[in-house]
Amino acid sequence: MAGMAPEGSQFDAKHYDSKMQELLNTGETEEFFTSYDEVFESFDDMGLQENLLRGIYAYGFEKPSAIQQRGIVPFCKGLDVIQQAQSGTGKTATFCSGILQQLDYGLVECQALVLAPTRELAQQIEKVMRALGDYLGVKVHACVGGTSVREDQRILASGVHVVVGTPGRVFDMLRRQSLRPDHIKMFVLDEADEMLSRGFKDQIYDIFQLLPSKIQVGVFSATMPPEALEITRKFMNKPVRILVKRDELTLEGIKQFYVNVEKEDWKLDTLCDLYETLAITQSVIFVNTRRKVDWLTDKMRSRDHTVSATHGDMDQNTRDIIMREFRSGSSRVLITTDLLARGIDVQQVSLVINYDLPTQPENYLHRIGRSGRFGRKGVAINFVTRDDERMLFDIQRFYNVVIEELPANVADLL
Repeated sequence: MAGMAPEGSQFDAKHYDSKMQELLNTGETEEFFTSYDEVFESFDDMGLQENLLRGIYAYGFEKPSAIQQRGIVPFCKGLDVIQQAQSGTGKTATFCSGILQQLDYGLVECQALVLAPTRELAQQIEKVMRALGDYLGVKVHACVGGTSVREDQRILASGVHVVVGTPGRVFDMLRRQSLRPDHIKMFVLDEADEMLSRGFKDQIYDIFQLLPSKIQVGVFSATMPPEALEITRKFMNKPVRILVKRDELTLEGIKQFYVNVEKEDWKLDTLCDLYETLAITQSVIFVNTRRKVDWLTDKMRSRDHTVSATHGDMDQNTRDIIMREFRSGSSRVLITTDLLARGIDVQQVSLVINYDLPTQPENYLHRIGRSGRFGRKGVAINFVTRDDERMLFDIQRFYNVVIEELPANVADLL
């Protein structure tokens, strides 16, 4: 499984920074972009519909990432946006929220079109859109190559609010008039740099010609090559530009492993087998929901293992006390959710266990970037069920790392 990771990730930090500098230095970008700096620390402050918020929290988001703090609101306001951030900083949920907030659910016509460079990404976006819009009753369809054209036509004819797709198939559907553009008011290009490097430029232009002239455009991209800027100049109206700097955390010096647990039910025994190792050092165990924090804590305690737990439902005071105990070392194993991933800065944490893999690849960095801070060594162990293999693969591709199977002598690594 680990051997499957494809060659290096597309993200090249130095290239990214120099390109950006170059752009900012050309002076003329100034009057084209306006930058948007308002920051919303919580999803609750963004003026989103109740049912969208429910979807966001149910999906497992607790606190917006940097791009979400700055990017969701201008999109919801109907502004044209260029959002630039490294892959996996939460861009998908940013434009999904912006689209979901603005749809007219009483009108079952395509109102938003999202283009992505690959089928996998289009299907991933469709999943996120559907999950976040679960309580809104959104109808989403992914139009991608390699699937039945007839089936696509049937689904489009039955009515959808949002189409996510790859340029080839979307253009085909527009050309056949199976996808009607009359009600499309939002157009998003995701991973615009990837799309251009894959030679989709002409197709994007062709699609754009067929869309209504008054349309909100969002361009999301890790880098802004000149062709991407050209697209933004042609299609966008006074766009606001949101630039999120790369996170300073890295995964260097952290050994990463996975344990094949096959089924969810086997994770608990696997964790208990590792408990002695956990307690030698200080470790953090991540699960994906607050409820699971409570469940796992009870299970561990009923087997006489000492653990602490924190999650977002506890009041700040209780959390502070628990974190103090953990920092002082009087408790050595902490069970928690992503909410706290970014806030745990415990010097001694040298082992992180992802009991559940994160639902977002970017949270992987925030979780395990906690261990091995400041050049100290750390170990991360990922529990992987059959259903998680795809996510593990994505994480490896995303961070350009190879995650090996956990060797028997894990204690020697710490």
